[in-house]
Amino acid sequence: MGPDTRGALRHVLTHLLTPLLMCLGMGLAYLGAFSQPAPHELPVAVVGSGPEASALARGIADKAGDKLAVRTVADRDAAVSALRHQDVFGAYVPDRHAPELLVASAGSDTTAVAVQKAFTPVAARTGAPLEVTDVARPADGDPTGQGIFFLLVALSIGSYASVAVLGAAGATLPMRLRAALAVATSLVVSVFGAVLAGPVFHLLDHGLAGLWGMAWAYSAGILLVGVGLHTFLKRWTTLGMMVLFVMLNFTSAGGVYRPELQNGFFAGLHSFWNGAGFVEGTRSLVYFDSNGLGGHVVTLALWLLVGMAVTAAAWYAETRTRRPAAKHRDAGPAAEEEMEETVGV
Repeated sequence: MGPDTRGALRHVLTHLLTPLLMCLGMGLAYLGAFSQPAPHELPVAVVGSGPEASALARGIADKAGDKLAVRTVADRDAAVSALRHQDVFGAYVPDRHAPELLVASAGSDTTAVAVQKAFTPVAARTGAPLEVTDVARPADGDPTGQGIFFLLVALSIGSYASVAVLGAAGATLPMRLRAALAVATSLVVSVFGAVLAGPVFHLLDHGLAGLWGMAWAYSAGILLVGVGLHTFLKRWTTLGMMVLFVMLNFTSAGGVYRPELQNGFFAGLHSFWNGAGFVEGTRSLVYFDSNGLGGHVVTLALWLLVGMAVTAAAWYAETRTRRPAAKHRDAGPAAEEEMEETVGV
């Protein structure tokens, strides 16, 4: 084997490391997040204020163990309010002749199914069929309620794939111009998202302007983080972006399973990761009277600030090193190689 062949082989093997690590990371993330969903301290309620309701709630809690967090609410109206504030995800109305379970499937179809599975045996003891009432249904264009999650996927891919172009092909541009292009690109991505969610697929029947605003903040945060990271990570930016905004992001967003059905790691990420901020923020705006919306907007704003900080750090680093322009020109083939690799993924 000649020196040219050895060099070419070493080059190929080096570049194969990124997709192989992606394969391993995706497997660990997706299987770790989705392979064994089970309720864990899932908040539910029993409707009633007397000793009979309290005894029923205690009995359900004792049998469920740490799977359910059972409380009582005074009446049906209080139960509906708790569901619309997402304080609980199911409320059981005991009745010997017509037991009823209240759910809000727009918050998570899989969680509603889990709640129904938990209370069906309780109702079976009465000998009467369980009536399920959905107090917050998703839009007709999104019957499973998961369209918002797939919109998140589209926004994410448009954002992190654009990082390859701005960071690699735009390496000769000053950082302030790359940052401006990142903001402009995020605006285009967010408009695409709003058009797809509204006029094209009718994922929601109101709140489109709010969705667009959250989509812009979400996309801009990713793009600014990526453009800044490229200064430090170079060709490893692809892997870094996949870890941050695919492996950890999609799995913790709550689009497939809410955190109450996931393990502690992904449930913890859900509380502050940007994908969860977008998904839960959109659900809150569209289906739950904006209850909790402020916290989700703050999450997206903080990620946007992180992106601005990373970009500012990259600008400072590039200013200090003052790499010659010739070095940037020589990086052209490597930049194109990186861009093809990232967009291909």
